[in-house]
Amino acid sequence: MTPPPDDGTPLRQSFAVRVGRDGDRWRCELLAADAGDELPVLERALGEPGAAGWPGPFVIVVDSRLYFVVLRLGPGGMVRALISDATFQEWVLAAEVVERYGIPVETGTTVDDAFDDDGQGWPGGDLDVFSDAGLPAEELTRLLDSDELWADEMVLRIAERLGFADQLLAVAAP
Repeated sequence: MTPPPDDGTPLRQSFAVRVGRDGDRWRCELLAADAGDELPVLERALGEPGAAGWPGPFVIVVDSRLYFVVLRLGPGGMVRALISDATFQEWVLAAEVVERYGIPVETGTTVDDAFDDDGQGWPGGDLDVFSDAGLPAEELTRLLDSDELWADEMVLRIAERLGFADQLLAVAAP
């Protein structure tokens, strides 16, 4: 599957950002202008467990507008991971996230044959990743089930819901 054309979206087609709180304000930092970073680099961007306060920082990666990944530190320094569509196994970052965090995907599943009857892929991983920041799993699941939004648009909706859309646009605009 090739990336969709840029249809005037306010965000880059691919990017990686670190999002965290600075007191009562959100702060976004661009880590990469594309999604080519390796998983260990993205994990290190989370910082030390417990060092950043509540809610802890998270890394969001959008790859070619097709899928996005969220990484966040959990209890004991374990990394919590969410992938918006776990069927993108031919994409390096998606395959690494699914393998490293044990996200279930049917054997032999590819993006071409893994969509359900509505034309949607399968989100995988920790759907509660944003719950303590104000976005419950049920609401996130409804967003991920949308077959009308590209990954960058989903991330922007998440940012709007949590209150860091302006900061995201400031660092991840094309």
